[in-house]
Amino acid sequence: MKRIERLGTGIGWRPEIADTVERLPGLDWVEVVAENVCPGHLPDSLVRLRKRGVAVVPHGVALGLGGAQRPDPTRLASLAERAEALGSPLVTEHIAFVRAGGPLIASPGLEAGHLLPVPRTRDALAVLCENVRIAQDSLPVPLALENIAALFSWPGEELTEGQFLAELVERTGVRLLIDVANLHTNHVNRGEDPLAALDELPVEAVAYVHVAGGVERDGVWHDSHAHPVPRPVLDILAELRRRTDPPGVLLERDDGFPPPDELAAELTAIRQTLESAAVAAPAGGTRPKEGAGTLHAAAPAPGPDPAPKATDDAARTRLALAQAALLSALVAGTPAPEGFDAPRLRVQSRALAAKRSDVVAKVAPELRQILGSGYRAAFLAYARSRPMTGGYHRDALDFAEHLLIAGNPQDPAARRQLTYWWQDRAGTRPPRRTTRIVRAARAALVRR
Repeated sequence: MKRIERLGTGIGWRPEIADTVERLPGLDWVEVVAENVCPGHLPDSLVRLRKRGVAVVPHGVALGLGGAQRPDPTRLASLAERAEALGSPLVTEHIAFVRAGGPLIASPGLEAGHLLPVPRTRDALAVLCENVRIAQDSLPVPLALENIAALFSWPGEELTEGQFLAELVERTGVRLLIDVANLHTNHVNRGEDPLAALDELPVEAVAYVHVAGGVERDGVWHDSHAHPVPRPVLDILAELRRRTDPPGVLLERDDGFPPPDELAAELTAIRQTLESAAVAAPAGGTRPKEGAGTLHAAAPAPGPDPAPKATDDAARTRLALAQAALLSALVAGTPAPEGFDAPRLRVQSRALAAKRSDVVAKVAPELRQILGSGYRAAFLAYARSRPMTGGYHRDALDFAEHLLIAGNPQDPAARRQLTYWWQDRAGTRPPRRTTRIVRAARAALVRR
């Protein structure tokens, strides 16, 4: 494994805070959601930051490397194109699945619109490792993968998070993006010990670290990226720093953006946490485990398996069936698969629907303007029986079409506005009766 480039302290670049980001003192680098930038039309703010020598790292959210399907070559090519356009030292993605079903198991494809946890099983690890190797071969720069936050656990897991990540690194040589906020989330929601996970991590493979805020509601921690970073997350960051000196640390903020001075203060708190923990860190950068004797410097990360075997197709099929059953329960209202915590899946299902509503409102703000205060209730009612099968733009069109077919909204002026909006983006008129019958049959098949 080659030496990981030093990044320093950074922040997630978002259009809403672009001006603020450019003015932040001592900023070393930024991270941008890969799917939100176009290589041929980079935002002026990113161009100016690059000219100043600020590194830009694309952070993908749509590959679904933890899914049963092999990575989509088009998505991989798109991520590679963004890395080259931004002159990035590396690219990052998630250990997650974001879609299920499809040709592998001859079922309708479903989109989660969210990062969902991969079961920590040997089957899932084998599939993930092969998918990672495919991605590594397609990208022009090193790849780092992020541990995700989750509201629920898979039954029958065979490995801890730390063991799963350690074996992934050993078998592929991939780098890690450790999100300490996600470790805190999984501590609250799944009872997992973040310090035990840190002890099992191959810390020498850490490319950088995410720090973010969240909020607790009814005993569930929501990784919102819209609240201040809480003390427990900074404490986990300090524990990580006592074990290793991460090449980079980044503050994520995706919504609820505070004033510039508050963002700057959060970055200062992160720097101070790292500095204080560095003073307490043992020589060599690693912390001994319980009962350990003398200190040892971190060993070099092992490289990828020189002769990896192709994943057994049966393992992919088993994983595909399990993920499709779970996602169907979350977005199509089918029963919870055996062994899952049904109440916790209902919490996740509501969270997915709420996120879907919010994102559709962002990509198609005219819908909220036309429907007014009734937008959210109408969308959630629509989403309960109609899983997302394409992207959010397609979802917005399907939602509008659904309303028009049902004769909504009731106000004639609003219905005309919605009709014109739909026609401008989807066609000359709402679908004919035959098309509606076919689509209704498909929706019924998905629900079964």
